[in-house]
Amino acid sequence: MMAVSVDQIKALREQTGVGILDCRQALEDANGDYDKAVEALREKGLATVAKRGERETSEGVLDLYSHGGGRVGVMVEVNCETDFVARSEAFRTFAHEIALQVAASSPSYVSVEDIPEEALEQRRQTEREEALAEGKPEEIVEKIVEGRIKKFMDEACLLSQDYIRDDELTIEQLLHQNVAAMGENIVIRRFERWELGESMTS
Repeated sequence: MMAVSVDQIKALREQTGVGILDCRQALEDANGDYDKAVEALREKGLATVAKRGERETSEGVLDLYSHGGGRVGVMVEVNCETDFVARSEAFRTFAHEIALQVAASSPSYVSVEDIPEEALEQRRQTEREEALAEGKPEEIVEKIVEGRIKKFMDEACLLSQDYIRDDELTIEQLLHQNVAAMGENIVIRRFERWELGESMTS
């Protein structure tokens, strides 16, 4: 059997969002062939995620989290398919991790699809004006704007954020890992985050 390098495992994990042990096993099974390992994981794990994504999620949990001696409060709703999974420790741990993420990283939306188009357009316009004011050549302004918009979306959307416990994993990849591990569709439905002293309009 061909030896599998840590770099290969890391790269495979980044690309697929699958756990380290599964990545190592897939690479060993594929005799170190990276593309074969990706395909095997897609068939086994991520294909499962896609299939489960269609299934209804009407069970779940609300997780409440208070941070900094009551200075920050978070409530998240995470849904799954069955009451059995909703009551499991693994599911409740995942929901709590999402609440911690919201408290620490203060996202504005669950996913990119939730950002209103007019808000994005407004942001693009502001970034365009700033880039021109900075004296950037017009021919590269659009590239700069798109780069800044991507950075904004990565920071503002929960699913695009780096996981606070492992910055090589996004929240979306963490979600996929949990879907594959628990065998059910899981949806991060919504969240609210409050900070002491913030105005009602913020």
